[in-house]
Amino acid sequence: MARKRYKPEEIVAKLRQVDVLVSQGQNMVDAIRQIGVSEVTYYRWRQEFGRLLTPTGLLRIVLAV
Repeated sequence: MARKRYKPEEIVAKLRQVDVLVSQGQNMVDAIRQIGVSEVTYYRWRQEFGRLLTPTGLLRIVLAV
């Protein structure tokens, strides 16, 4: 089975989806499984792309384009 490569926009969307599911009361592990990635991948993405979840991070992306 081939590995799926996610674009940065898709990764940020998945990170936000986990945040929403957890805020709705779902367990963190179950929320991560629901988006279809492993815990290791989630935490790696969180470390790398977590800064993009802040309003200033999104502003930097918009200004860079």
